[in-house]
Amino acid sequence: MSQDSAAVPDAARKLAARRRREIVAVLLFSGGPIFESSIPLSVFGIDRQDAGVPRYRLLVCAGEDAPLRTTGGLELSAPYGLEAISRAGTVVVPAWRSITQAPPPAALDALRRAHEEGARIVGLCTGAFVLAAAGLLDGRPATTHWMYAPTLAKRYPSVHVDPRELFVDDGDVLTSAGTAAGIDLCLHIVRTDHGADAANALARRLVVPPRRTASDMGHQRYLDRSLPEEIGADPLAEVVAWALEHLHEQFDVETLAARAYMSRRTFDRRFRSLTGSAPLQWLITQRVLQAQRLLETSDYSVDEVAGRCGFRSPVALRGHFRRQLGASPAAYRAAYRARRPQSGAPEPALRPERGERGERPPLGHGGPERFATVAGHGPAAAMAAADAGEAGKPTSDAFAARIPEAPVSRSAGRPVLPSQRERPVG
Repeated sequence: MSQDSAAVPDAARKLAARRRREIVAVLLFSGGPIFESSIPLSVFGIDRQDAGVPRYRLLVCAGEDAPLRTTGGLELSAPYGLEAISRAGTVVVPAWRSITQAPPPAALDALRRAHEEGARIVGLCTGAFVLAAAGLLDGRPATTHWMYAPTLAKRYPSVHVDPRELFVDDGDVLTSAGTAAGIDLCLHIVRTDHGADAANALARRLVVPPRRTASDMGHQRYLDRSLPEEIGADPLAEVVAWALEHLHEQFDVETLAARAYMSRRTFDRRFRSLTGSAPLQWLITQRVLQAQRLLETSDYSVDEVAGRCGFRSPVALRGHFRRQLGASPAAYRAAYRARRPQSGAPEPALRPERGERGERPPLGHGGPERFATVAGHGPAAAMAAADAGEAGKPTSDAFAARIPEAPVSRSAGRPVLPSQRERPVG
């Protein structure tokens, strides 16, 4: 971030007289995915005043010299260039073509200038990489597509990456997770500007939920193998693969360091530089996610699940599971089974043979959802009842004391994932 921008406190930064929030500039680049690019064009570029949605003025700007080719070989022609950004009070970068390429310097300069003059800057999906390259995410919370979140955290260590969020609103800089989460953020902007009624009316026209949360879509389930793409070519990839295949065994970070033929300090440094995470945090999260799978797909008791996920005791599992998923293991299982589709007789739960780990179940099931309790029935009631059965149990033991608690993000109750920028733990 430039010295001039850094010298102006965010709270004191005012929108320049020639800029207006309802003027939205969408910055397009060649090679960008067409779906993400179309989201702000649809939300802000169509007159829906007949449905009660206030009108925005859309400026579609080319972020680099034409022609702009998008996915599928389509060629776009933007009616405006970078100079039009000077009139916009909201600037949206819907996506960036490749996280390995640097954005054009002229586009970065235009974004910095817009931010300095009080414009609201929005990055959808990989558009966060453009905002980060411009220095606009330094010291801020942000999110992006879960697959690229570790790379964002590694490349820009001053950015507080939280891949569990569908979007992050940090005032004048906003970012969203991948693909459809861009719709959630755009609806949030409409809600912020014009209220819930306008956002709900727009959601009805788009035929999408007016407000989603990460837990609604089981967002955390997509994060269990979230590692930078370049890890595949690194010697640590073999150690990571071994750890994922032996989560049922009790081993620690020293074991992983020994397998990598490194000292613990060197291993920690290499692992953090590669993934943006401490190896201990990553390992704990993998064990919790393995426990989540077993709770969904087997009849093992919580004690048995703890042993099959490498925890030294059920107490350690309960503590880490609750911190990461917001419920006890028993409550999570009860809620998951309560909301499973019922068709005739209940489907018997899969129970792997004793002594066998079995294959990993396919991904795609969501995490614990927050349902309203009606007359004491439904998943929420099941979760509450299961939680009541866990009352009085300690939340830590000797093993839990050895493993630091996962830090908590700025959003209440949301745990920091292994791909988030490292912070002190314990």
